[in-house]
This record gives sequence, C-alpha cells and structure tokens, in this order.
Amino acid sequence: MAGRFSWVVALLVVLVSGGLMGVLGGGESSSQSPVSVPSDAESAKVNALRTEFPGGDQAPAILVVTRDDGAPLSPADVAATEAARHRMLGAAQSAPSGPPVLVSDDDKAAVATVPLAADLSGFGLNDAVKGLREAAADGLPSDLKAEVTGGPAFGADIADSFSGANFTLLAVTAAVVALLLIVTYRSPVLFLVPLAVIGFADRVAAVVGTAIAEGVGMTPDGSTSGITSVLVFGAGTNYALLLISRYREELGRNGNHKEALAVAVRAAGPAILASNATVVLALLTLVFASAPSTRSLGVQAASGLVVAAVFVLLVLPALLRVFGKRLFWPLIPKEGAAPLTDSGLWHRIAAAVAKRPVRVAVVSIGALAVLCTGLFFTPIGLTQTEQFRVQAESVTGYETLADHFPSGLTDPTRVIGPSNKAGEIQRAIDDTDGVVSANPAGTSPSGLTQWSVVLSAEPASEEAFSTVDTLRDHVRAVDSAALVGGSDAQARDISTAATRDRMVVIPTILAVVLVVLYVLLRSALAPLILVGVTVLSALAALGLGGWASVHLFGFPALDNSTPLFAFLFLVALGVDYTIFLVTRAREETPEFGTRQGIVRAVSATGAVITSAGIVLAAVFCVLGVLPLIVLTQLGIIVGLGILLDTFLVRTVIIPALFTLIGPRIWWPALRAKP
Repeated sequence: MAGRFSWVVALLVVLVSGGLMGVLGGGESSSQSPVSVPSDAESAKVNALRTEFPGGDQAPAILVVTRDDGAPLSPADVAATEAARHRMLGAAQSAPSGPPVLVSDDDKAAVATVPLAADLSGFGLNDAVKGLREAAADGLPSDLKAEVTGGPAFGADIADSFSGANFTLLAVTAAVVALLLIVTYRSPVLFLVPLAVIGFADRVAAVVGTAIAEGVGMTPDGSTSGITSVLVFGAGTNYALLLISRYREELGRNGNHKEALAVAVRAAGPAILASNATVVLALLTLVFASAPSTRSLGVQAASGLVVAAVFVLLVLPALLRVFGKRLFWPLIPKEGAAPLTDSGLWHRIAAAVAKRPVRVAVVSIGALAVLCTGLFFTPIGLTQTEQFRVQAESVTGYETLADHFPSGLTDPTRVIGPSNKAGEIQRAIDDTDGVVSANPAGTSPSGLTQWSVVLSAEPASEEAFSTVDTLRDHVRAVDSAALVGGSDAQARDISTAATRDRMVVIPTILAVVLVVLYVLLRSALAPLILVGVTVLSALAALGLGGWASVHLFGFPALDNSTPLFAFLFLVALGVDYTIFLVTRAREETPEFGTRQGIVRAVSATGAVITSAGIVLAAVFCVLGVLPLIVLTQLGIIVGLGILLDTFLVRTVIIPALFTLIGPRIWWPALRAKP
C-alpha cells in the first residue's frame, strides 16, 4: 500500500509540474541583462527623470570608425562614416538628430550617435543593436573598421552572452553530473535515474522560480537563471547521493530492497529536509539586498531548491522502488556486507584524526587562516568594460573611443536640478575639481534643468567616484533635490549598494544558519563551533579563489557582487555537508560515545560527502562556460571552497574538534559518553 501510495504521489508531482511548465512557459528572463542598480539609487532617479527632457526616452548607440592601418581618416572616410550613420538611422527608424559626425583631434577616428528607445531590453535590444551593426558594416569600405558601443550596445552584448547559454550550461552540467555519478556508483545504469529526476526538476524549477520572482516584483535575468540552474543540479545531486548512499548501506543489512529503501528514506529524509531548509532560508536573506538582480536570485534559487527537494524525496524513491537492486549492477549490494561505519578508507582516516586531534586541528585551522590572507591582495570592483571574459564589440569600441576622444565626451555625467537655481548649480558644477565642462542640456515642463558634465577621470575609476561624490555634495549644497547620474554615478551606486548588501546580508545569513542548527541539534556549543569553522573555510576560499582570479587567471578584480554570492553559497552549502555528517554522528553517539560516534559518522558519510562535494564543485565550475567574468569568478571561488569543505573541514577539522571537546559538544541534547 505504501509503495502504491508513493507512486501516486510521484505521479501527481510530475503531472502538476508538467502542467505548471505548460501554463507558465519560459519567458524572456534568461536573455535579460543583470540589474545591479537599486531603484532608489541617485543614478536610477536621474534615469527616471531624464524621460521628462527632450530625447530622454532614448539612449545613444555610438558608432566609432577607424582605419585598419591606424592612419588618419580622409574626407572620403568621413563621408563613408556619415553614410554608415544614415544607414543606422534607417535601421533604427530614427529621424536624424544631434551632430552628424565628429572627427578626433588626431584625425584617426570618427564618431556618430544613433538614438534607440531607452526601454529596449532582452531580445528586442539585442536585435536592434545587431541591426545597427549590420547597417554600419553594409557598404563600408574594406579598409575601415566600424564598431558600435555605448549603453545599448553593452546591454545587448550582455544579453547576447546568454543567448543559448542556458542550453550550453544545462548540457555541460548534465554531462559533468552524469560522468561523476558513473564514477561514484560504478554502474552504467544507476546514474540515469537521479540524473533524469534532477534534470526534470531543473526545468520545472526554472519556470516556477522565474514565475514566483516576477510575481513578487523581482527582475530575473540571465545570470540569476544560470546560477539557479547550477544550484538545483548541484544540491539536487547531493540530496540524491545521500539518499542512494543510505539505501545502498541498508541493502547490506536487509536484502529486501523495499524495506531497505523505506529505512533509507526515513533516515536520510530529515537530513535532506534540514539541509534544504538551511540553504533555502539562507538564499531568502538576499531579499534584504538592495540590488534588484541579487534579490531576484534569492527568490528564484530558493524556489528552485524547494522543487529539487520535492523531486528527490517524492519522485526518486518511487523510481528506486520499481527498479530495485538491479540498478546497482554490476556491483549489487549483498546482505551481510561489512558496514561502512567499521571499515574502509574513511574509517582509517577518521580513526587517525581522533588519535591526534590537537595536532590535526592546529595545523588544519592554521592552513585555513593562511589562505584567508589572500583577501588582502584582492581588489574588488569591475568597470563596465571589464565584465566580459570574451571579446565584445561594445568593449573594443569603447576602448577605441577612449584612445581618440576625451573621457566622458560621448557618455557624460548628468546633473538634474531646479531651473530656478540653475545659475548656482552651474557654478557649483564648475567649481568641482575633475570637471572638464558642463553645459545645460534642456529643461523639463516640471521646472528642472539638465546639465551634460564631462569628467577628466577614467570611467568607473576611484578618481571618477571621488569626483562624483564631490559633485553630489556641491550641487546638494545648492538644493537638496539636485541629483547626479550617468555611467560613473551608476558605477558608484553599484559599488555602494554592494558594500551595503555585504554588511546587511552576511550577518543575516549567519543568524539564519545558527538558528537552523540550534533547532536541529538542540546543543549549546555545537552550532557555534560548526558555523565558526564554516565561516573560516568560506573566508579561506574567498582568499584563495580571489587571489587566483586576479593573479592566476588575470582578471582585473573581483566583481562587486562576487564576495556576497560566494560567501552565501559557501556557508549555506558547507552547512549542508555539516548536517549530513553531524546528524549521522548524533545517531551513532548514544550507543558508541562521542569519539567513536564521530569516527563512525565520518566512516559512513565520507564517501557520499566526498562524491557530493566533487559533483557540486564541478557543477559550479561549469559556470565558466558563460562569458561573464563574475560567473567565472563565482565558479572558481565556490568550487575551491567546496573542495576545502569536503576534504578538510568535514573530514578533518570537525572530527578533531568534536574529539577534543568530547561529550560537552552535545550538551544538553545528548548525555553522551566520551
């Protein structure tokens, strides 16, 4: 009866999921660019107010033309640039406006602007910019090079970087998981069942997570969809590994596969639910962030992991029940096999750690502390042109523009203030160090004036941020309603928001994890020890991974969002493995004592935690197939951190500390013997 009931539940889950996928559809969120600027940021307010000014509903795409040989442009070349501009205007269906073509002082570059609708995004923006690039190249002399850059081009290139990327990410992730499951189980058939369950769960999670995020006013994008998919595959595979590992262990005790499976579900289910709840609650702390994409990731990923847990706990057992022990062929478990708790490699390692806990703990914790020092040598903050790991025309065009024209000429800082104080605001702008020029750029019906301000500093540099801060102070001294926006101000706001989010979200993550562990373990000391070690491991991974990203892989710096995301995943997923280990230790301790209980727990879970860690690290490294540096960095840091957690923290440090502390580690929940 229980078996038939489990099949009914599994079938209902699959049917409901299929219905949701059909009703909700996929949408365009996976093609959207990340939104890192909070809606209440000053630069976002400027963007909103600019629609009140003439041309404020448009964003300029910038055409840059140079000769292939680097020689000065001839009059014919300038005429060809003007013709390219007219073709682009036709493609954009825009009336001619603004200066026709501007030639640089060294005569080696020409620039022109073409307005696009500022509200274009996703596939629409990508198609519009692609049309402009094709129009510019069509009929251009072969010895001239045309590049289209500017805000719309950057947005289109980021959206294009996710075009087809989700399929690539899914295919590579599935291939990696399949390979590692085959190696883990040494079976040509067993891997197919968890892979099929998790693969279907991932597709359901993508649709459900996006719908929930959009339903609560979030802004899903390509990066959040990619990270969610990686988390669902990684965590879902971990849950499946834990369940199947316990199933295999119980088959060694009981030859009846149905009874063994029932015991495995009862034993592994609570650990899976506890670890899932920990990660879900940790992800939901991202709703306290200010960056829209960060908040969206929290909702999407949390929804996705709930879906993963539902499929592993309700659909996977039903399939395992149907196929029985045959799935393990050719290494089918035999009743009476030596239990994992008393033999094997992990038993020997755990016993060796328990014999010398002081030396092991000091050396291991010292090694993590040394790795943490990498944080002091890792800069944080990528500019707009440093986002791509592969070559993008918007970046090369921007670099060409910067080589031949004054910084900020085609992408000025914007100041908006009351028109009745225009003279005072103009003087405040002119008196700001680092301002090259400031010209009024129109008035609005609501009594506001806009200024176009050119800064001398390199875009998104510390000098530019300092100038923006000073400029804001100066214009606000004239009128508190005056605002400063533009690309440099937006980069400054993104950096400020990322710093604020780290200060708010990281303590919240730690509080959530502590509460979950206290509820689960009901021990005064164990949660503090476990969270402390996990945080040290996460910081070590950030130090090592950040140093490697900059000094080994050659990235300019960590992206502003990387430290927060990496810390979240490392702490939440690290606690995942802690729960797998410690719940087993608590199960063994009443009968065998604290020291032998942790040894038996490591013996029983060592193989599954190692397999799960390798799978999860490999899945995160798959983020490197996407062309954005932030995702590659996340894959590097989280992948390294999970390996540290798997091979050092769970296998060595926690057993050493539990042995050292003894029965007090469980007080008051357990009255354990040494």
